[in-house]
Amino acid sequence: MTQTFLYRYLSTLFLFAFLLFFGVSGLYASDGLKPVQTTDLTKINQLSNLSISPDGTKAVYVVRSVEKTDDGYSYVNQLWLYDVGSGDAPRQLTRHENGASRPAWHPDSKRIAFTRTVDGASQIFVIRTDGGEAQAYTDKKEGASSPAWSPDGKRLLFSSTYRHDELLAMERFREGPAWPHEKPGIDPLPPNHDAEANPDGDIEQIRAWLARNESEQNPAVLNRLDFQGEFHLNPSRTYTHWYVMKDEPKSDIRSLTLRKGFYSFSGGTWMPDSRELLFAGNTLNDLHPDRLTESSLYRVSVHADSPERYVSRVHYAYSNPVPSPGGRYVAFRAFDTRERGYNQAKIGLLDTRTGDVRHLGEDVDRNLGNLKWGPDGRTLYATAPTNGGFPLYRFDVRSGEWQRLTGHETGIRDYALHRDRLLVVKTTYRNPFELYRGRPEAGNLRRVSSHNESWISERIISEPVKHSITTGEGLEVEYWVMKPADYREGGAYPTLLQIHGGPSAMWGTGEASMWHEFQLFAAYGFGVVYSNPRGSGGYGYDFQKANHQDWGIGPMNDVLESLDDAVSRYTWIDEDQLVLTGGSYGGYLVAYLVAKDHRFRAAAAQRGVYELSTFLGEGNAYRLVNDRFGGYPWDEDIYEILRHDSPFTWVDQIETPLLILHGDNDLRTGVSQSEMMYRALKLLEREVEYIRYPGAGHDLSRTGDVHQRKDRLLRMIEFMKRYVE
Repeated sequence: MTQTFLYRYLSTLFLFAFLLFFGVSGLYASDGLKPVQTTDLTKINQLSNLSISPDGTKAVYVVRSVEKTDDGYSYVNQLWLYDVGSGDAPRQLTRHENGASRPAWHPDSKRIAFTRTVDGASQIFVIRTDGGEAQAYTDKKEGASSPAWSPDGKRLLFSSTYRHDELLAMERFREGPAWPHEKPGIDPLPPNHDAEANPDGDIEQIRAWLARNESEQNPAVLNRLDFQGEFHLNPSRTYTHWYVMKDEPKSDIRSLTLRKGFYSFSGGTWMPDSRELLFAGNTLNDLHPDRLTESSLYRVSVHADSPERYVSRVHYAYSNPVPSPGGRYVAFRAFDTRERGYNQAKIGLLDTRTGDVRHLGEDVDRNLGNLKWGPDGRTLYATAPTNGGFPLYRFDVRSGEWQRLTGHETGIRDYALHRDRLLVVKTTYRNPFELYRGRPEAGNLRRVSSHNESWISERIISEPVKHSITTGEGLEVEYWVMKPADYREGGAYPTLLQIHGGPSAMWGTGEASMWHEFQLFAAYGFGVVYSNPRGSGGYGYDFQKANHQDWGIGPMNDVLESLDDAVSRYTWIDEDQLVLTGGSYGGYLVAYLVAKDHRFRAAAAQRGVYELSTFLGEGNAYRLVNDRFGGYPWDEDIYEILRHDSPFTWVDQIETPLLILHGDNDLRTGVSQSEMMYRALKLLEREVEYIRYPGAGHDLSRTGDVHQRKDRLLRMIEFMKRYVE
């Protein structure tokens, strides 16, 4: 280490300590405003689960906040009410320390069912909107979730989730599932319930002894394909089933789907007549459920206990059924599973009178979801990631014609309709979550809440400015540029290139997850550039498939050309003070990029994949290998592509100082991916530092431990400050 470098290194550490001690807000201000701070992470309230009461007078939604506890911080969901008629400011409805989620209006518009965790299991409660304590409606051992009142208000629908061993313990399921166990050599293996567990006995007694150990997951016995969860191994499956109960606390419950045993059903919803219900699932029994990608719609009478297949199509996953107000139609999400990495979800539409099924929105060429009916039953609404935003779309059911009602610059995170009223949870570049109201045409939406505005109004907010380039291959790539919060005309500033994950994620001013991170880097004096390279979602099938068998060179060129264009437009970007970071696939591309391009002073690769062949075995996102490359490592031609596109192949070419970050329990990308990169760079005597977060999973940056989330942000800022002035 030279004296010059040592001096710069120590000076940077001193500066960073100064920033932390005095707070970045004390260094500069604009009209009394302060830059965004690290601890503002705990101030962000997230809004979801918005719905309007049947009489149209009130709305309920969930606010997820970060609460200080004796042990640090915790995430808590609470219900909030908004008086639609008066327009008064929203008020908090629940305050219990265990929170409240998944609200569902009773048809009388006076009560709301919701879920709350009790002794580790979700249970259903009911609360009146005019005050009073919530009543516990369920105390089911397996838990109860997803409440939905029947339209006549007489019954309550809910779901419960069972472990595999819990079903096996029931007499009717003691022989196990009909689908293959995939246990080699002895499949199927009906359990011998009469055998005594004995490690010194005959083979049946030994099997009984081993089965007992397996039931205690000591050891974990793996026979299924999808054996990895997010934090832990999943040796066996779980199954979601649906029940109905009368509108009385702790009343008798009756199963609608449990008879199907070792199958799961989702999206339970009532038909308007209160006599039938719809679900999504797949009860084919010639394949292990881990190998199924298709799903169908099922229906069941409220008096029956076994659903029947209702709507299906080969090669399609049908899900999230939503009946029209009069019951004439059922809308649902339709996804062609033949190209899972690239196909865009459409709207399926069933005519219940004729049985005809058609698809809407194919020409939208975006991933449509969150379907809701217009009040007249003639229009359907949906949202989809589109060009950096999440617009609201409206479809005419008869003609199939559609309109985009909101722009690309904002995000409609959730919405609710009633007659001539529209409420939305909207994301803007200035505010990640707030409640707005307007008309069903979505024009002139007016903010009615201050969940985040109350503190954001006191902050300096850097505005992302959108640009686009046309690459040499004819692709139009959009990117955004943010000035540092302390920007002064004529200055030169270090600039951070940010790369998103997925690879089919999408960033933009309508996307909320990066709001705080981008603003925090700007607060610490960095310009920020981020783009949506080929393979990103939000731009249609062709653009998303443009990275097929090309995760490295093509997307790398897209982000670098975007950066080059930004440098040519903005004289304040210091070309000699460039840094970069990215997470998940973004971490992959960071590592690939610094092996091929040496312009960056420092880089941070987060929770990335660096060797694609080993990724097949150690990450639960392993399907990306076949979906995006068209084969597996044992296919000779595919192996060569995977090797070429693996950053680890080029690790000896990395010269940029690299910070590697990963969570200990990340089973989506596999923590040994980062261990390989770190060890190789240490052996090569390159500048590298490795950060491991105990107990953390892949979603650390969004839903992880709050202390670790703050540490992650500051680790990257501090590391980059070592190398930029």
